[in-house]
Amino acid sequence: MPQLSESYLSADTLIIGGGSAGIMAAIRAKELNPQNRVVVFDKADVKYSGSIPRGMDALNIVAIPGESSVEGFIESASNSRERVIDENVSRAIAARSWDLLKKLESWGVCFPKGDSQGYEALTTHSKGKYTVTMKEPNLKKILYDKVSQSDTIILNRTMALELLIDNDRVVGAVGMNVRTGEFIICYAKAVILASGGAARFGLPDNGHLYGIYDCPANSGDSYYLAYSAGAELTGMECTVCYVIVKDINCPLLHPTMTRGGKLIDIYNNELDFGKDSLISALPVEHFMKHGGYIRLRLSHLPEETIKTIESILFTTERPILERFFKGRNLNFRNCDIELAPTEFYLCGGHGITGLRIDETAASTIPGLYAAGDAAHGQGYLTGAFTLGQIAAESADSYADSIEQKMHFSTAKTYMKKIESFIQKIQNNENKITVEEFEYKVRRLINNYVAPPKNEYKLNRALEMIGQMQHELEEVVQVKTTHDIVKAFEIRNIITCALLSASAALERKESRWGWWHYRSDFPEKNEQYEKHVIVKKDNDTISTCLKNTVKINFGGGKSNE
Repeated sequence: MPQLSESYLSADTLIIGGGSAGIMAAIRAKELNPQNRVVVFDKADVKYSGSIPRGMDALNIVAIPGESSVEGFIESASNSRERVIDENVSRAIAARSWDLLKKLESWGVCFPKGDSQGYEALTTHSKGKYTVTMKEPNLKKILYDKVSQSDTIILNRTMALELLIDNDRVVGAVGMNVRTGEFIICYAKAVILASGGAARFGLPDNGHLYGIYDCPANSGDSYYLAYSAGAELTGMECTVCYVIVKDINCPLLHPTMTRGGKLIDIYNNELDFGKDSLISALPVEHFMKHGGYIRLRLSHLPEETIKTIESILFTTERPILERFFKGRNLNFRNCDIELAPTEFYLCGGHGITGLRIDETAASTIPGLYAAGDAAHGQGYLTGAFTLGQIAAESADSYADSIEQKMHFSTAKTYMKKIESFIQKIQNNENKITVEEFEYKVRRLINNYVAPPKNEYKLNRALEMIGQMQHELEEVVQVKTTHDIVKAFEIRNIITCALLSASAALERKESRWGWWHYRSDFPEKNEQYEKHVIVKKDNDTISTCLKNTVKINFGGGKSNE
């Protein structure tokens, strides 16, 4: 194992995560002030990291002038999440969606035109057409080329371990090179968290730690960093799970159902979940309660439509699907495609989990902002891009208002905490590998944190996962720098499990289909039409219910 060393740098804005939200934030920060020093920590390589490592087939929230409205999207989003959303954040995302599309188009992103020369918009919401077709297999490369035109400092293979907090505000972060073990301490006036959700949370049916639906690098780093720093998080009880192609972690519903596909149950009946439910938990709920596979049927569609779907799936969305279907002799023209649920995970973009932010992307800690799956905005790819821009604008304004300082004593305190953790796991003489221990943690999450939930299971989860926090330092064997990085990731997964179980105990009702189904409280309780907030309180988890923030369309805010 290499000798650990330290290096230091400073930034006006530090961005943690180089996916869609993080790169867009870096681009916007440099647009605003080319002279400012912008640093990006990315655990992988920004050229192909994040949940959208290559291409995408749609921009799923666009309020097209004259065709769809911001208010209509807010209503649809509220319906799909049973009114537990922050309308201010949703409005901010939708209000900037059209300008976002035009900006991406100016960068060379392809948005096909329909017969009337307007953009091809699909109906995935109950209140209008908001999903605009995108045909761009090189989306991430376009973003990478754009950020590379600036002097943004990109530190690839750098995992953020702790945020630096001084006088109740963020002043930077400690990172670690995942290959060399070098510590990087970055002092920053403002920090943007954009390192995704907790994709590695529950175990998938295939039993492989990294064989999951979302980006396998996303181990809840943003949530740990925010919680450890004292920020408020929300939606941690919303354990997301989607229906995808059985035996391969590839999506299928959006490109097909929006073009006339049918969901068929085990009794050969067609299932109708409604428009907003296309992106909700109802297909998963049906699967779990009826104990059978749901099938997708396209054989009734015209040949031209099937070819369009194949073009999207096999070129832009998931090219591996073509080889998968051919290997099993599956053809949309004469075969139904079996679907099955993903593992349970925590996500801001597709769920409602993440840092509690306002419409400026600001968290509850001064100087700390969030975007993408790290934030609770529930905005998909559009939300990642727009909140990334908004976070950059807010961070830039905040950074201009304060003076840069080198907080050496603060960094030393956090380094002692990190080095103590590493020293403990390095001195272990046990033979339990980090992979075996992660499997144990995530199997426990499947058994006690994932639905169906109840008070006994959730209390048992808190007890057992609390014990695993100690076991991580006492029984896990590390041999390489990579093992140390995995141990930090397990630390983050365990923290997310504790937060999720605590929030689920607070929400004494069932919501979002199977995502938060409590067998001891099976009905929805209107009193709980609120956000569950979790935060750190003297090294313990504090939970509470807070009213959802609504907008009076006349301009002001009101609490409900």
